[in-house]
Amino acid sequence: MPKKTKLILVTGGAGFIGSNLCARLAKQGHKVISLDNYFTGLKENHIPGVEYRQGHTKDIVSRIPEKPDLVYHLGEYSRVEQSVGEPDLVWDLNIAGTFAVAEYCRQRNIRLIYAGSSTKFSDGGLGRDQSPYAFSKATHTELIRNYGDWYNLPYAIAYFYNVYGPRERSGKYGSLIEIFRQKYLAGQPLTVTSPGTQKRIFTHVDDIVDGLLLIGEKGEGDEFGLGANESYSVLEIAQMFNAPIKMTPERQGNRMDARLDATKSQAIGWQAKHRIADYIQNIVKSAKKKQ
Repeated sequence: MPKKTKLILVTGGAGFIGSNLCARLAKQGHKVISLDNYFTGLKENHIPGVEYRQGHTKDIVSRIPEKPDLVYHLGEYSRVEQSVGEPDLVWDLNIAGTFAVAEYCRQRNIRLIYAGSSTKFSDGGLGRDQSPYAFSKATHTELIRNYGDWYNLPYAIAYFYNVYGPRERSGKYGSLIEIFRQKYLAGQPLTVTSPGTQKRIFTHVDDIVDGLLLIGEKGEGDEFGLGANESYSVLEIAQMFNAPIKMTPERQGNRMDARLDATKSQAIGWQAKHRIADYIQNIVKSAKKKQ
């Protein structure tokens, strides 16, 4: 139990990462409120003891009249390549929503932990402009950093690297490892976007939550990278399943490399503990036992 129980708001608390964070915060004894519009969040992800409120982050003032001690802002549109065809959704869910969250925290002097995207560091810094999603996320890190300078907003910014694990989604707005897992279990070929050599750093959600808790407790400022110690190409990941692979055409927004600086996260005591190779190996072993 923490020395002081806090009132903590998690935007996107019914989503993949948000639900895992809510579970840990509730287990620590905090009073947790989730604000989620259920665009990708699921009611099946609800955690006992967490209060759930449905709504858009741009309506945060009316939906959350309380003054939380801490806000974790995870509730944004979060798919790279899909965002190229949905700029209106990105603008609504990310630009309008995150500005409202920043203003909410500024006006109440609430500490804000923002979930940034590692896309802004890829391809020599060019990744930030390769899709509407990447652009919005990079812009928000600058907005929040400036709010810290202009208004003394207490904040910290974490950067996630290709998160996988329990409650991960597949489908249109799913992420790679769960999409591969579902296809593998269904006996379907794993589809790899060409050229397949694009590198990614795959990080277990438990490691991400460990980092968010530490950052919430003692992180200050920008550049808290949360990523595993190894990177793999998407083709290498597919090959770990030892299943048929189908190559698909290149897609706009598909960055080619992954850059991680976890120096600040490690300085406050964070280390990645999980390996993607072990996770995939367990999927394959479990599937073979059921055959």
